[in-house]
Amino acid sequence: MIQSLFYFLSFAAIFFAVLVVTARNPIHSVLYLVMTFFCIASHYLLLNAQFLAVSHIIVYAGAIMVLFLFVIMLMNLNADSESVKSNRMKLIATLAAGFFVLALVGMIKGSIDLQPINPGNEQIGSIKTLGLVLYTDYVLPFEVASVLFLVGMIGAVILGKREPKTNLN
Repeated sequence: MIQSLFYFLSFAAIFFAVLVVTARNPIHSVLYLVMTFFCIASHYLLLNAQFLAVSHIIVYAGAIMVLFLFVIMLMNLNADSESVKSNRMKLIATLAAGFFVLALVGMIKGSIDLQPINPGNEQIGSIKTLGLVLYTDYVLPFEVASVLFLVGMIGAVILGKREPKTNLN
């Protein structure tokens, strides 16, 4: 059951990734990318990494996709303004795709003999274990990172705040 679900999610992720590249409309491309991210997050759930799956959805499918949509709307991309690719660029793209497929086949061929390190440990990747380690062993780096994020947010608000116009009359 889990293996068939894995294969289905893998097929769906690859299918949506191909649609991202081949879509003519940039908005559709972004929506296909969101679907690809959901398929990858589902893979994380199959690996018992719930925190990674939720943070993947929040960060990538949420924040990054909003940023992509904002940039696409800001640039006003139209299909009419797309330049025609030369034969040289098509040849280079085909060669790059061929090398990528060759590397992918080599990785798959080399990973057939790999065995999992701890196949029976169910606690790896769980939120409870992550929280326990994060708030006991790594509490100082966690607090330093939170202070840095707070300073970054305050700096963004200060830089984004506009100066009031003064009337010199």
